[in-house]
Amino acid sequence: MLFQQSLSGLIKGLRANKNDERKFIAGALDEIKQEVRSADLEVKAGAVLKLTYLDMLGHDMSWAAFPILETASSPRHHLKSIGYLAASQTFTPNTDVLMLTPNLLKKDLSTPSSDPALALGTFARIATPELARDLQVEIARLMGHTRASVRRKAVGAAWKCVELLGEEESGDMKTRFRERLEDDDPGVIAATVNAITELAIRDPQAYLIFAPQLFRLLTSSSNNWMLIKIIKLFASLLPHEPRLHRKLLPPLTHLIGSTSAVSVLYECVHTCIVGGLLDTDNLAETCVEKLAGFLEDSDQNLKYIALLALAKMVPTHAHLLAEHQEMILLSIDDPDISIRMRALELVSAMVTRDNLQSIVTKLLSHLTPTAPPPPSALAALRATTSSTTAPTPTPSLPPSHRLTLTQHILSMCSRESYTNLPSFDWYLSTLIQLAHIAPAEIGPRLREQALDVAVRVRSVRRYAVQIMERLLDDEEFREEVPERGEGAGEMLHAAAWICGEYATHLSSAPETIAHLLHPTILRISTDVQAVCVHAAGKIYGAWTAGLAQEWDDGELPALRRTGDDIQEALGAFKQSADVEVQERAVTLSQLFQLVQADLSSYCPSPTPTPAPTPSPALPSLSPSPSPAPDGPRAPKSLYLLSSLHSSHPLNAVAPRAQSMVEPPEGLDLDAWIVPPRPGEDGDSEDEDGEAVKAKAKGEKKKKKKGSNARKEEGQVEETEEEKAERARRRAARLAARANDPYYIQPKPSPAAAQEDIDAIPVVHLSDLGEPTVSSDPHSAAKSSKTTKKKKLAAAAAQPSPPPPPEPLPDIDIEGELPKLASSIAEDLKGLQLGAQSGSGNETPANGTSSGGTPRTGTPPVAEAQDERAVETGTIAKVKKAKKPKKKREA
Repeated sequence: MLFQQSLSGLIKGLRANKNDERKFIAGALDEIKQEVRSADLEVKAGAVLKLTYLDMLGHDMSWAAFPILETASSPRHHLKSIGYLAASQTFTPNTDVLMLTPNLLKKDLSTPSSDPALALGTFARIATPELARDLQVEIARLMGHTRASVRRKAVGAAWKCVELLGEEESGDMKTRFRERLEDDDPGVIAATVNAITELAIRDPQAYLIFAPQLFRLLTSSSNNWMLIKIIKLFASLLPHEPRLHRKLLPPLTHLIGSTSAVSVLYECVHTCIVGGLLDTDNLAETCVEKLAGFLEDSDQNLKYIALLALAKMVPTHAHLLAEHQEMILLSIDDPDISIRMRALELVSAMVTRDNLQSIVTKLLSHLTPTAPPPPSALAALRATTSSTTAPTPTPSLPPSHRLTLTQHILSMCSRESYTNLPSFDWYLSTLIQLAHIAPAEIGPRLREQALDVAVRVRSVRRYAVQIMERLLDDEEFREEVPERGEGAGEMLHAAAWICGEYATHLSSAPETIAHLLHPTILRISTDVQAVCVHAAGKIYGAWTAGLAQEWDDGELPALRRTGDDIQEALGAFKQSADVEVQERAVTLSQLFQLVQADLSSYCPSPTPTPAPTPSPALPSLSPSPSPAPDGPRAPKSLYLLSSLHSSHPLNAVAPRAQSMVEPPEGLDLDAWIVPPRPGEDGDSEDEDGEAVKAKAKGEKKKKKKGSNARKEEGQVEETEEEKAERARRRAARLAARANDPYYIQPKPSPAAAQEDIDAIPVVHLSDLGEPTVSSDPHSAAKSSKTTKKKKLAAAAAQPSPPPPPEPLPDIDIEGELPKLASSIAEDLKGLQLGAQSGSGNETPANGTSSGGTPRTGTPPVAEAQDERAVETGTIAKVKKAKKPKKKREA
């Protein structure tokens, strides 16, 4: 192309078109796409070079992978370097033309006339397992090249082969590495040490064979970069070879005391810490002194790594770190948030019983907002006369750091069940202080800590009640709780619970109750409201019980007045939308009504009389000791509320206490206390279905054997009453399903259908008797005699007595009945009419007269239908009439 734009022209164009850079790049890309299609490799290489520059600016050039490969295959060195540079920058394992690179790379690595350094550098960037497997032989051969630059790049390529293929498939690469450690060129040795160090991270034990050569380099080399790599490598080898401890201690101690390179010094100290070489106090003190010097340095990186190293020394040499406690605490004030966090972790780890209080006091000073000191008179005068503004105070800590700081304070104090606490009174005061200044998110943990200490430490309960009473009295704190968030009121939850549980230590119970039921409590969360209402009832009960023991009639007006105030305050809580708060308020209000009614009806005794024996009607209302015999008798209702809460003491129980109790012998917690009855689990249908199948197949012996097996397994045998009850429940269930229009009845099997037909009672129409309605009493008596004769004749004719006659139903022909049932109902209606007309004629039991003619009034067709209905069992459907009609006994 005649007017091809070079790389320098592209860069100048980009600088000249900063306002419309996107349009300029789009035009340049169009030109480059035309240039890469050129047959001239110079033009194509120039286009690839410009694409490489645009790729560094973030533009995609993956579409030009094939032109890049063509440029890299050029025989000219400057064009080949452009192609390899673009390939190493843009090729990935997913590039399509990557499968064409093995032959190109192998050709350049094997040809003596070409420079293999370009191919080795590109291989290290685009290597894949397949590519490494194909080229590892050429790379191993080039590690012995005559040029040092080629050997250095070959060592880097060999490191990539071992990393991708593993030690088993990488051949004799370890032997090649050992040879390169004896190389004459320091660059080759440094490259080999770097490769071994990186490979030993994955499997240090496999590279212990290089320890003798590496130790020689450690004691003889002056290259700080190579020393850092060797010391790092020995730090990873020390846990796998104990003999290295004694061997490495002298050279590392010498380097710590003599080197001026800070990086080498830190690596030596770090290796001594992680490798367990701090057996002697002299070396440990030296390491701590060097790291403390890093904390005083202005370099933030040195401060950070020093704090990391000191944190690793806390488990073994915490007493040495305590000497530099003030310097470590100063790092918490550092403006860098990362250094503050590392210093906070270090301070939390080095806490002991002696320094806990001072460290927490220092950390609390960071949470407490400090106002600037008031200016002096001279400073104020200068500020008013000068035009400069006063300096603004430093901004407070970010909320996330304040939260982390509070969490570390609580963790330090509660570690190992409060082992480091010098005083529980001090810790409760600290919790109250944190409740005022800590973030609201830490509220639940503050509550848990306060409750845990109050319940588990009996000697601190009086002080806990006193300090929580002052917290409830703090109106400013109660006002700001809703503004700070939901978690801020959790300390009020703890205060209400502690004051209610240990109310005997309160200085003024009525005032505390007034604070608990104050209207500001309604603005806090409903959980805190419920606890406050409950605590108010407990405090009132303990207070009145104490008054009852030393009763004075002069206390009666104050009691009534306090009760009225509580009832008035509970009115707002009874209207709460929360069910728990409302229920507790209503329950407490009802109890107060009982107390108020008793106090209203109480009449003070004019003279002191002995206290009578407590009434047996209220045995639980007076758990406290009875008043003195010579004092006045207190109202019994004063013991009402205290008996509801103070009957049993609340003691702390360890979380694993139950697991330490041995169960008694013979107790099986997995066994049934009351064995379930058969059929109670709702599976009666399955049992009935199995019984039907067993009966249909005639497997009575198997069924008996199964029942005996169940008895042997320990199943309780049913009694006759239980069997009858189960049958009754099953019948009721089947009847309910039969009348349920939404229940699909299952199709019965042939065996089940046969059994159902057999279960239908056979009813002879001749035994149904006469209709119950009869106006002639003589005909009724005559019919009764005729019926007795029929029964005697039937008994003589039949071998077995027929089933008892069932009452004839009242058939509603006009109602909704099935087709067959309607026809049967018409026939039965005709039978009733025929029976009324021929009630005076005596007929045999078979339904015919003495002359052999059918019964009078019964049509032959109806009689035939009746017999067919009885035979097919459809008479059972007729029995489902709505109301049976009374009829005379046959």
